[in-house]
Amino acid sequence: MKGYIYSAQIPMFGHKDIIGYGDKSFYVKQIDKDIANDIIKKNHYSKKYFNNSYIHLGVFINENMLGVLQYGHLLNNNSVENIVKGTNNGEACELNRMWLDDKAKRNSESKAVSYSIKYLKGNYPKIKWVQSFADERCGGLGIVYQACSFTYYGEHLSIFYTDGEKFYHNIQVTAKREKAGTQVKNKNKLTKVELRQFRYLKFIHKRTKKQCLLKEQPYLKHYNND
Repeated sequence: MKGYIYSAQIPMFGHKDIIGYGDKSFYVKQIDKDIANDIIKKNHYSKKYFNNSYIHLGVFINENMLGVLQYGHLLNNNSVENIVKGTNNGEACELNRMWLDDKAKRNSESKAVSYSIKYLKGNYPKIKWVQSFADERCGGLGIVYQACSFTYYGEHLSIFYTDGEKFYHNIQVTAKREKAGTQVKNKNKLTKVELRQFRYLKFIHKRTKKQCLLKEQPYLKHYNND
């Protein structure tokens, strides 16, 4: 299929595995989990990876890896039935982490997300929809997702804790055992804050949108930030 990147390894039967999507000048491709986690820890504003990510993609521009996208289970994976009716195990995922180097040209983020969705469609046909959040930590309202034709489903306040440098979601801090990423230390020294989060969904299977239990809302504009 046009645009897909296939493994050079010849399988014993069937088709070659899809490992990426794009062309020589810009593509996303599977990378090692440990490499992806290390890049996210060093460069993402949260300074931590999401432990339940299981899809790790490098963003390559002119053969140089200038970004990482990580997809995985929703932070609250039990909520899928409250978002899209009839969603079964493995049929939804979340864009847990995304980072692109400042060297990447304008609009590279939206292009990377768009290509990654095509990769998911080709390599993970069971996944019907994708969720992602923009929030105040990165200072955006989800313009990247709007450019990729995600549907907007409103905002809510979420509780985070911070040590002045890193932010930890409430689930990470209050869980009895670590589920959502690197270990949270010195919890008693963290400061509680509330941040706005903006929910976006991408329906890979178009018919699934009819099962969505949330109310679609018009896109936020970049100048409407109060």
